[in-house]
Amino acid sequence: MWRFVLAVLITYGSCLTAQEAHSHGVPEKLGEVSFPSSCNPAVQQSFNRAVALLHSFAYAPAADAFGAVAKQDPLCAMAHWGIAMTHFHQLWEPPQPASEIPEAKNEIKEAQRLGSGSELERKLIAALSVLLDDTSEAQYRRRAMKYLDAMSALARDNKENVEIQVFYALALLSTASPADKTHANQKKAADLLEPLYRVHPQHPGIPHYLIHAYDNAELASRGLPAANAYSNIAPSAPHALHMPSHIFTRLGLWDESIASNLEAREAAHRQGDTGEELHAMDYLVYAYLQSGRNTEAAKVINQLKSKGTLAAGGFKSSYAATAMPVRYAVELRRWDEASAITASAGSPPEVAAVAVWARGLGLARRGRVEEARPQIDRLAQIEDQLRSSASDYWARQTRILARELSAWCAQQSSKYDEATDLMRQAADEEDAVEKLPVTPGPIIPAREQLGSLLLEQNHPDLALKEFQTALENAPGRVGATRGAAQAAELVKGKNARVAAVE
Repeated sequence: MWRFVLAVLITYGSCLTAQEAHSHGVPEKLGEVSFPSSCNPAVQQSFNRAVALLHSFAYAPAADAFGAVAKQDPLCAMAHWGIAMTHFHQLWEPPQPASEIPEAKNEIKEAQRLGSGSELERKLIAALSVLLDDTSEAQYRRRAMKYLDAMSALARDNKENVEIQVFYALALLSTASPADKTHANQKKAADLLEPLYRVHPQHPGIPHYLIHAYDNAELASRGLPAANAYSNIAPSAPHALHMPSHIFTRLGLWDESIASNLEAREAAHRQGDTGEELHAMDYLVYAYLQSGRNTEAAKVINQLKSKGTLAAGGFKSSYAATAMPVRYAVELRRWDEASAITASAGSPPEVAAVAVWARGLGLARRGRVEEARPQIDRLAQIEDQLRSSASDYWARQTRILARELSAWCAQQSSKYDEATDLMRQAADEEDAVEKLPVTPGPIIPAREQLGSLLLEQNHPDLALKEFQTALENAPGRVGATRGAAQAAELVKGKNARVAAVE
């Protein structure tokens, strides 16, 4: 195997396309990657660059870069492994887009046909091939666990190979159960990555995956060093500019999140990456709303409307396009706007559920309970649809939305105990699972809604406890902060009145 240590920190001049360049006159900066291969030494530098793009989830540019390696060296099996890897979006929804599976299969078959001069490379190609044995959505979890087992064995046998360790850490993160609140896989991945980060501080994948490992309430504070570093390591990748905001959002650092996503959005727009642009815009709207910058949030949503229908752009695009106006209407309690929201044609069912919930909530909060109830039935239908397709996570999220909406309908019907019980069920279930990386969090956390409901029922002491718990889970949220302050003031007044009587 030819061994090189090559940094992907290069000005490519005329070889760079406009999509690849960070900006005019600025050298491309993707971080430093060294992944020695058995391919022709002349393509090693280009291969390292392609891997660096892959680590920053710049999937389309990475596929082009691996394709260029394959053209330069037609016998390079690892170039075809790389192209196949760009169709495996391990932390996104869906991890294996149906439209991309045929090409992924072709590429991994070509890698197997070409063979490799390295046993490690043959095993790496074989590990990826298990993900393409049976590509039915219902079997994805089983295939992902087989891939994890293969990567675990490779990591155990190649402890000095940085790339194998990093890709194994990513496999751990991609198979972490949202229901595991101990975050066992995340901690195991972090334990692998932290020592590597000290030795390889310019590697793009290490801080990226550390951010994902720490993207939860328990570990978020540990992610700040990686969050503060990643965008400087790989600023030519829009996703690297956005990723720090996952930690900033967890910690309620809204100004930092806004700055991160403004940069990410601009870079994604410049490179024609609509999905990444919308993802950054969704986080941007969320941060604007939490910091009280509602006018700026409205401007982003107006800019979204100018893009037309985006439901056909895949889950990432359709979720962001749906969530943004819902966030705005519901956070600001503009119930007329919420009640007018409808899902775009072609939206995935889990995305349509968000729009159905918003419409039902708007109707219920306006006192139009009988018009809101059919939305509960629609959510039940979506839940069944998701469960039948083995989308258990999203089925569960849809059930939570249905319980929230049922609670508000009960509240409007003066069934206060029923409303409290339903919302508490929703809050307990929501708190028991982690969010996925595609979203900054629920539109309104169920625990925060429970606080609002109790406040409306004139139980400020109970409401205060729920708001405090909500803020522990999601620091700095404006609704919970205001709710807690209002409840505390009411409790203080109530106590003062009791003391005066005594």
